[in-house]
Amino acid sequence: MVSTKASNKSSVGFELLSQHQFLLSQDVLNLSDIFPKGKTWDKHRVNAEQVSSYYATAEEDFFNEYAWRVKRCSELLEFQLLPEDSENSLKLKLLHTRFCRVRHCPVCQWRRSLMWKAKAYKILPEVVADYPKHRWLFITLTVKNCQITELRTTLDEINKAFKRLTELKAWPAKGWVKSIEVTKGRDGASAHPHLHILAIVQPSYFSHGYLSQAKWATLWQQCLRIDYQPVIHISAIAKHHDPTVLIPEILKYQVKESDLIADRKWFLELTRQLHKTRAIAVGGILRRYMRELEENNQDLIDTDEEMDEVNHGRLTFQWDRKLHKYKIEG
Repeated sequence: MVSTKASNKSSVGFELLSQHQFLLSQDVLNLSDIFPKGKTWDKHRVNAEQVSSYYATAEEDFFNEYAWRVKRCSELLEFQLLPEDSENSLKLKLLHTRFCRVRHCPVCQWRRSLMWKAKAYKILPEVVADYPKHRWLFITLTVKNCQITELRTTLDEINKAFKRLTELKAWPAKGWVKSIEVTKGRDGASAHPHLHILAIVQPSYFSHGYLSQAKWATLWQQCLRIDYQPVIHISAIAKHHDPTVLIPEILKYQVKESDLIADRKWFLELTRQLHKTRAIAVGGILRRYMRELEENNQDLIDTDEEMDEVNHGRLTFQWDRKLHKYKIEG
């Protein structure tokens, strides 16, 4: 099947489907057979089953509630068929499903990342237009691995250190988007928390107030109040280049999906440690543009696109736990 991804990055959940292919699809049972992103839906839903089983074995009552919510998440997917600009072509748009909104549900984490990216792709060009001569930095700040049971304390220390960093006279950024990522340590027991930051700086940064990578490392060490030099990485986006290229790196998953399902004990403790912590924070001049990225109740179904008045039909798919696929309903 020939398929082309939608070119508009702010449109989430679209693929092209020709009229002829749609007619043939009536004899096809699986979403993945007619919709390229169907395999992605299947993958995340399979991993959600694993996460649900982890929560079901926990002692805490609220974990048992999470288990039920994740198990019921996105069981039915209803898509609307909309016309594409090209002749005899239709596209699928997710119209309705019930998301569980559990933070570490693989399906909801995926959708949340898509929504973050869609909003950022839409908003960031406005910032570039308002500050055309400003430059952009991509900053990664790390600390040593910690035990998973110490993750919350470590994140508190990281966030306090970052606040100290932004209050220094040497801090060059006029605005920033900060995301926290946590990866699983190679030893299988520890956690590696670190910050990704997209920062906007004055046009004069590289001639006045420039900080070398060594200086960044020294300042970060001082703000962390540690006795070792942390690993950091600083890169600048070339002049006149689009900072939106970094959106996927800044607004990706907080925890890789492979880490979520790798170990039950580690995962359950991760949930405890990250409970009510914030994954995304925005500061400085970017706050008035991108404040909604910090909202907890993100819209996981794209509602920016207007529904077409012409009814081209709808398709509904139901999750089949035995086949690990979304099957067409009715």
